[in-house]
Amino acid sequence: MFTSIRKRDGRIVPFDRSKITMAVLKAFNATKEVDRDADLAAEKITIEVLRVLRQRQCELPEVEQVQDIVEETLMAAGYRQTARAYILYRNKRTRFREGKSELMDIVAEISKEALNDNANVGNSASAKNFQIGCAAAERYNFTRLISDKFTLAHVRGDIHIHDLSWYNLTTNCLQIPLDKLFQSGFKTQHGWVRPPKRISTAAVLTAIVMQTSQNDMFGGQSIPFLDTYLAPYAEAANEEDVFQAMEGLVYNMSMMHSRAGGQVVFSSFNLGTDTSEGGRKVTRNLLLAYNAGLGRGETPIFPNIIFRVKKGVNFEPGDPNFDLFQLALKVAAKHMNPTFSFMDSSFNTPYGEQVAYMGCRSRVMANRRGPEITEGRGNLSFTTVNLPRLALKSKGDAGKFYSLLSNVVDLAIRQLYHRYKIQAALKAKDMPFVIGQKLYLGSEEIKSPCDNIEPAVVNGTLAVGFIGLAEALKALVGAHHGEDDEAQKLGLEIVAFMRQKIDQACEEYNLNYTLLATPAEGLSGRFTALDRKEFGKISGITDREYYTNSFHVPVYHPVSTFDKIRLEGPYHKYCNAGHISYVEMASPPVHNPEAMEAVVRHMAECDVGYGGINFPIDICSDCGFRGVIGNNCPACGSDEIRRIRRITGYLSTVDKFNYAKKKELEDRLVHL
Repeated sequence: MFTSIRKRDGRIVPFDRSKITMAVLKAFNATKEVDRDADLAAEKITIEVLRVLRQRQCELPEVEQVQDIVEETLMAAGYRQTARAYILYRNKRTRFREGKSELMDIVAEISKEALNDNANVGNSASAKNFQIGCAAAERYNFTRLISDKFTLAHVRGDIHIHDLSWYNLTTNCLQIPLDKLFQSGFKTQHGWVRPPKRISTAAVLTAIVMQTSQNDMFGGQSIPFLDTYLAPYAEAANEEDVFQAMEGLVYNMSMMHSRAGGQVVFSSFNLGTDTSEGGRKVTRNLLLAYNAGLGRGETPIFPNIIFRVKKGVNFEPGDPNFDLFQLALKVAAKHMNPTFSFMDSSFNTPYGEQVAYMGCRSRVMANRRGPEITEGRGNLSFTTVNLPRLALKSKGDAGKFYSLLSNVVDLAIRQLYHRYKIQAALKAKDMPFVIGQKLYLGSEEIKSPCDNIEPAVVNGTLAVGFIGLAEALKALVGAHHGEDDEAQKLGLEIVAFMRQKIDQACEEYNLNYTLLATPAEGLSGRFTALDRKEFGKISGITDREYYTNSFHVPVYHPVSTFDKIRLEGPYHKYCNAGHISYVEMASPPVHNPEAMEAVVRHMAECDVGYGGINFPIDICSDCGFRGVIGNNCPACGSDEIRRIRRITGYLSTVDKFNYAKKKELEDRLVHL
């Protein structure tokens, strides 16, 4: 008889044959493959396992070795269902053990320095503690909550389930109906807030609302109509008072932390189409305050400002807000913000001026379960499909590619539904501000803190995203859509195919499924690393540290500004969950507002829904000098340079970019 066994961690412990018997018996009970006398059958399997161990002269057997023999013995005895059940259980236990070990490694890593998957996260003690909690929650959700087929698809790299640590806790983002809160006042954890009477108070409360709402959710917070909501408070105020209020709002959004102090609020403000005097004051002075910058003139990282463009309102000379459009161009030429959303694009124009975006590109509009409005609604969660991986697996066979794509999109749809059912079962008390204060459309039907939140979240969206269209096209036809017209045609067909699948899911589930041009940040490098490991280093596909975002022409491909917009514009109409196109300039075009305006007008002509213009913003931390700075400041010689760039929809300093995004930044070419 065996007296000892070696565990996976190397420890030698007493051998206990009853553990083999109990494991086999559990598998029998799970499958019901043995009608009666399961105890006896399990004992017979144990005896056979011990016989094989002796035959193989295993003086000190190892756990893995014993489990392999159990599987072989079950199969040899004809218990195939039980063998499969045993294998699945063994795999699950292995994942659980590996998860615990990996978690300890991650905790050790975070304790030294916070992870930079998200460039909006700092390195404070609270940020580290927050990330450690997220890492533990991810392991729990993988091992206890999410089914094996979804977990395997994520781990393998077919899909990426975003914000895994929040899977069973809350929803993603929200377009906040600020006017509803301001009309009657609102309640936070510690008491009631009276309705504001002055623009200064309204601006302060706007920041508090954004911060409080973000603590209920895992994504960004947006005000869909800032100019309209604040117009009544600005109407009677003088310009200086409105400017001071908007300056305070910019400062608060740049510096107020949320989520246990881990990051500033991911904030977005939509404005530009309110033509009332109060609304115009709000837009004008927010732009002026943002243009003035922070204490030394620094470009504010937040808020994202999204200027709505619409003919007859602000886009042509003679329009009532044309002067505000010109001011928006001037500010954007210095600070990269605002970005521009186009209300006259083919897919936005049915909604008039009602469409609002978030800086990360999210868009929520159509609604199967309620009114088609933007305020009070948001994305519930999203999952991204790895297009290059599917193209590599298909080996150039278009039919096989579409078959794989269909299967993976279906899997993502089912996984999102699984997550939706968990989110819908949350209680109102789990989101005390967003649901308790009736911010979410439909939450009026929720009467008790213990009621589930499904009446509200049926109005949200479930988004299937995609990444790496350019690399997928390279794998399928040898060229991406920036290089070849036929590749462009195929790219549009692929995205249209995904949108058709999404629309079918809307019918099948009667929920708001949407297609997202994913804003990949940490994901971009993750997919590439997994695919390089499996398929090797392939030129134009896996040879860089990142995949190209969504439908974008690769950042390293030489293309003109106007051609890039022309190529990307047709994809926007398919991506109803959100989209954005960028162009890169060599330096801030502060002395060339005509160039800015020409680019924005070309975006409108090419049916772009949302667009932005990027350029380097370098600021000396010692003397405040601005410009495109090399290693040292030309004014004072300092090497303390704050380098601001746009990353997946928002601004950040380069030092907070993750490795893959830093490599992408190095490859960005200027679009001439």
